[in-house]
Order: sequence, then C-alpha cells, then structure tokens
Amino acid sequence: MNNRIEYRPFEWVPNDFSLKGTDEKVYTLEQFRGSKGLVVMFICNHCPYVKAITNQLVIDVKVLKENGISSIAIMSNDVVNYPDDSFENMKKFSERNNFNFPYVIDETQFVAKDFMALCTPDFFGFDAELKLQYRGRLNSAGKNQTSSETKNDLVDAMLLISKNGIRPEEQIPSIGCSIKWKKN
Repeated sequence: MNNRIEYRPFEWVPNDFSLKGTDEKVYTLEQFRGSKGLVVMFICNHCPYVKAITNQLVIDVKVLKENGISSIAIMSNDVVNYPDDSFENMKKFSERNNFNFPYVIDETQFVAKDFMALCTPDFFGFDAELKLQYRGRLNSAGKNQTSSETKNDLVDAMLLISKNGIRPEEQIPSIGCSIKWKKN
C-alpha cells in the first residue's frame, strides 16, 4: 500500500475555474491573478485551524495586496454532511471575519482535486505567470496566537517570489482538518 502524499510539482499551472463568491459574483482564476502573484487558499467555516488563523489571514492578505499579490479563498467541503460549511454560512463567516478577499464555493470539488488540496487551511502561492512556487503553511504559530517569534512563511515566501522569482527552499506543509470529500 502506498501512503505517500502526492503534491503538484513546482511550476505547475492550474486550470482556470469559475466559482461563485459570497458576494454573489463569479470569480475566475485568470481574471483574479495579481500583477506579481496569487495566493489560492482552501479554507472552510467549521475548521478550528481556520478559525484560529482568520484574524492573521486578513492582515497577511492586506500585506500581499499592497505588494501586487491577489488572494482568493475556496471552500470545497461536502456541505450536505458538513452544513456548517454551507454557502449561507460562508457568507456569515466571511462577514464576521471581515474578509478582504473573495471567498468562493467549489460545489463540485473539481478545483480542490485539480490542486490536490489536502486540508483546511491549505495554501498555494503562484508567481505572476501563475506557476506554482509555494505550497505550505500560513505561519509557524499554527492554532496559537502569533507573536514576535512567529515566522510568517506565506507572506515571506510570496514577497520573495514576487521580488526576484526565487521560491524558498524550505516549505513546511500546512496542518489542519482534512477536506471533507463527497461520498460517491
């Protein structure tokens, strides 16, 4: 039995998508990429790991945006078996947490499968050409409060990639709840 986790290779370019956001607008990957990069994050409403980072996530997205890097959050969980992650609850969650990025629903789970997303939160950082350069955690705090000792992995990586095209050699995987896949 093979227990090896597979990831998309660096330089992988994702397929475009068209997903509805909590603001009722439809977002595509191509239209949303920033001039210097894009962060695609898989999150959900009920995960304690996501709940623990939402305040820091909003702060980090603001920093990225100021540097020409766009961000979009995708919720891919099975909402039938996990109603806390319903579209209506996504709207409430994004409003309550003052999301400064689109929060979209992947009802078919095709996007999560295309990205080989594993958990919530799961972060994918792309350069200006939409080539994957970062796959890792938000920061070293995990579910703990951030402090002056916290290593800001995602922001640091994306700023490095946007400035000189060099991805960080060390990329630590995100920890969180598994994506809740629909049963076939």
